[in-house]
Amino acid sequence: MTLLDHAPAPVSVVRALYPLVRAEALAEATASATGAAIEPADLEQAVWLRLLERLAGEGPPVDPARWVRNAVRGEARRARRTARHERPYRDETAADPGGCPERLAVGADERRALRAAVDRLPGRCGRLMAALLAPSDPTYREIAGKLGMSQGSLGPIRSRCLGCLRRMLAAEVAAPELRGKER
Repeated sequence: MTLLDHAPAPVSVVRALYPLVRAEALAEATASATGAAIEPADLEQAVWLRLLERLAGEGPPVDPARWVRNAVRGEARRARRTARHERPYRDETAADPGGCPERLAVGADERRALRAAVDRLPGRCGRLMAALLAPSDPTYREIAGKLGMSQGSLGPIRSRCLGCLRRMLAAEVAAPELRGKER
């Protein structure tokens, strides 16, 4: 005699097996955290679908607890197998949103403003920041050799220069407008 023997309708089956299905799905999803990501809710949904299909065809399983455990493990294996074979879809015809003319123009404008601010930095900060922003992406050793500084002092000087640049740009950038009610 099982829980499902007393279940006159699928609703009572769901009520009877809900805690077990939920616990098994959570345990299986947690156990497979090292592999493909499996959501416990997805496992639950797949098991409920299999159970409802079984109830409509073969009737209730003889041992519901064993059936639930086997169904959850089977669905987890299927999900991992599917995830291993999935590849991201790359639509060659879709335009890159980063390459739209508006974003390109805004990016170029921001780079011009940054370069202008770097040129106005005092002392050796301007030369250091220009070297750090160089398109060739030089290493600290190369920058230190080019500027005649010790490599160990580049970090602290860079930090002070960035603080100066931040204060300079904050004074130039307009404060964001208030949102909500106007005063």
